[in-house]
Amino acid sequence: MFNLSTISPFPAGHKASGVALLPVQKITGDAAPTRVIDPVAVEEPLEISLEYGPAAARCQQNISVTMRTPGQDTDLAIGFLFTEGILPDVSALASVTTAENTIKLSLRENITPDINRLQRHFYTSSSCGVCGKSSIESLRTVITPGRPEKETQPPVEAQVLYGLPPMLRQEQSIFETTGGLHAAALFNRSGLILSLREDIGRHNAVDKLIGHALQDNLLPLTNAILLLSGRACFELIQKAAMAGIKIIAAIGPPSSLAVQMAEESDITLIGFLRDQRFNIYSGAHRIRVK
Repeated sequence: MFNLSTISPFPAGHKASGVALLPVQKITGDAAPTRVIDPVAVEEPLEISLEYGPAAARCQQNISVTMRTPGQDTDLAIGFLFTEGILPDVSALASVTTAENTIKLSLRENITPDINRLQRHFYTSSSCGVCGKSSIESLRTVITPGRPEKETQPPVEAQVLYGLPPMLRQEQSIFETTGGLHAAALFNRSGLILSLREDIGRHNAVDKLIGHALQDNLLPLTNAILLLSGRACFELIQKAAMAGIKIIAAIGPPSSLAVQMAEESDITLIGFLRDQRFNIYSGAHRIRVK
């Protein structure tokens, strides 16, 4: 386990909010440095473990250590195990046990997880959600194929998309304080915000969002729009596909592999959504421009 006692100088009460208050020197032009207290986003490890098997022979296995911003750890762990294809649904859970920087998810006795997936070594950093995975093929979480769903919703108006980034920014409370967090949010197709999560890791923010929706029995999120505060990478598209999301918009650019994954999963992928403009990389039929 990690011991953060020597590197956690924030006062009591700030850790839970995801904000640390640290002494800094501010430099402005040629003026003398000034010493102030500055809010900084908290980054700490979370060790996720899984307990499973019959009552007489329960097994416990460490699954991942992820660097995250504390808060909504249960959402994060459930969302992570679901989007990795290890947790089939929330009904498979018997209990969740949390302690400082650790969380254990216990499965019901009749649920047998995919051991091959459990054997992979997971170390997820805050900058990259795929660290520790040995190949592109191993990244492709099993997404149950099904018949293409008939589109029952009208296309989303471009004007609705233009309004999403300002709403996201307005709701980012920790970013407003620190300027140092990613965010992911779900909107309905009219542009109303449904939920939002912030985290030092963009993949954690999405896992928290999906984990919360899974616990509320809202999956599949077929009629929701996922908005990402930064770039769209492969793993975020994979996670969204697991949750049934069909429209993803990112304020930043997508990667080539993200576009490929979106095309394979019949997902509408939008990038550079800012300043009344955006690019459509796949699934243009779901967007009405004029």
